[in-house]
Amino acid sequence: GDPVNLAARLESQSKNYGVKIVLGPVTAERASADGFATLELDLIQVKGQSVGVSIHCLLGDRNFAARPDFQALKARHDEFLAAYRGQHWDDADAAMTDCRRMDAETGIELDVLYDMYRERIDEYRESPPPADWDGVFVATTK
Repeated sequence: GDPVNLAARLESQSKNYGVKIVLGPVTAERASADGFATLELDLIQVKGQSVGVSIHCLLGDRNFAARPDFQALKARHDEFLAAYRGQHWDDADAAMTDCRRMDAETGIELDVLYDMYRERIDEYRESPPPADWDGVFVATTK
């Protein structure tokens, strides 16, 4: 059914975000509640779906999640996403610069993710989304 279709679409998105494991919202909530290291990647509407969902990546176990460097990255990454979705491009740029530095310190390697957002922000600076934009990226490929 629908959950299986979503899972298949999310699996194919892993290469676009440069991560090994993409989690849907239900699995991400459970993993986070169990103490695993997760980061929100995006709000995405996958092909064949009519609404956007929050997607996350799984980055490590409970020990990794408890590390102060990961906690700091997660907090700054969340600030980055809030600035991006609020169309505060300068704030998003500053947060993303911090995230890239922190990412290198943790050894996670999220360059593909932040490069993707760099391209989006550059495009949105040229052609801003509407004021009521909800931050959902509409995937056009499976």
